[in-house]
Amino acid sequence: MSYLESVAQFYSEVAETPQVGLCCVQSSPLQLPGLNIPGKMQEMNYGCGTTVHATELAGNPTVLYVGVGGGLEALQFAYFSRQPGAVIAVDPVEMMREAARQNLQMAAQENDWFDPSFVEIREGDAFHLPVADASVDVVAQNCLFNIFEPADLAKALQEVYRVLKPGGRLLMSDPIATRPIPEHLQQDERLRAMCLSGALTYERYVQHLVQAGFGQVEIRARRPYRLLDRQSYGLEEHLLLESLDSVSFKVSIPDDGACIFTGKTAIYTGLEPFFDDQAGHVLQRGLPAAVCDKTAAKLAATIPDVIVTSSTWHYDGGGCC
Repeated sequence: MSYLESVAQFYSEVAETPQVGLCCVQSSPLQLPGLNIPGKMQEMNYGCGTTVHATELAGNPTVLYVGVGGGLEALQFAYFSRQPGAVIAVDPVEMMREAARQNLQMAAQENDWFDPSFVEIREGDAFHLPVADASVDVVAQNCLFNIFEPADLAKALQEVYRVLKPGGRLLMSDPIATRPIPEHLQQDERLRAMCLSGALTYERYVQHLVQAGFGQVEIRARRPYRLLDRQSYGLEEHLLLESLDSVSFKVSIPDDGACIFTGKTAIYTGLEPFFDDQAGHVLQRGLPAAVCDKTAAKLAATIPDVIVTSSTWHYDGGGCC
C-alpha cells in the first residue's frame, strides 16, 4: 500500500467517525454574521488554520477547494458567493465526499441563505483536478499538501498553477517544521496522514511555491501548531510545528526573484520629505511602508537612512516589492 493509499484509508475512517481535534486547530472557524456551522461539520474541521480571507474574495470568484473534508470551508466560501456552482470541492475519498454532502444538507437547514447547489462536490485529487486550464480564480487547500512527499507536492502545485487564471490566487494553510523532520518520522505513514510528519521547513515550503511559478507569496499568519516531544517521537530534542497561512499569486516571477511578503516594513529616517530609490519604491519620512523581503534586504544593505523592521508573519496586502 502506497502512502497515498494509507492516507485515503485514514480519511475514510475519520469521515465515518469524526476525530475531534485531529488537526489541533489553534483558531476557531471564521465567525460570519448569519453563518451557522452544524456540529458535525465543526467536529470534522480537519485543518490547521484557515484559507478563508475576505479580502481575497471580492468580485464573486470561482473557488476550487482541494480536499473537501467536512465541508466547513466550502460553506464559508459559499457564504461570500451565494451562487450555484461558484464553489467546486474536490476529494478522492468517497466517504469524505458523502460526509461533506450530508453536512452541507444540514447547513442548508440551519442557514436560510444557503443552498447545497452553491457547492459542487466532484471526485478528483490534487494531481488531476477535474477542471479546465485557467478556469478558476481561487484554489484553496487546508492541511492537505503537507501530507505529500516533495515530488508529489511539486506535482500538486503544478496542477494548481494549470487551473488558475492569470492573476489567480492559491490560498493555503499547512503545518511547517521549525527544523527538518527526521527520516524515521517521515516514513511513518499514519503520522503523515495526521499532518505530523510531512511538514517542510518554511524555506523549503516557499521554495516549492516559487518553483511552481508563483511570482508573489504573502504570509497571512504563522503560529505554533503542535509540539513533537522527544519522548513520544524518538527525538534528541523537542520539535515545534507551526501553522502557516499563505496566499500565492499566479503572476510572473520578476528577473530579480519572487516577491515574498512576511510583514516587513521600511522606514526612511533621512532629512528629505521622501526617499525614492529609482526602482519603484518611494518612502515618506517616518512612515513605515510594507515591502517584500527581497526589497527589505536591498534597502537595508545599501541605504543608511532606511530602517527595516522584522517580519510580523501577518501581512494582508498593500506595499511594494
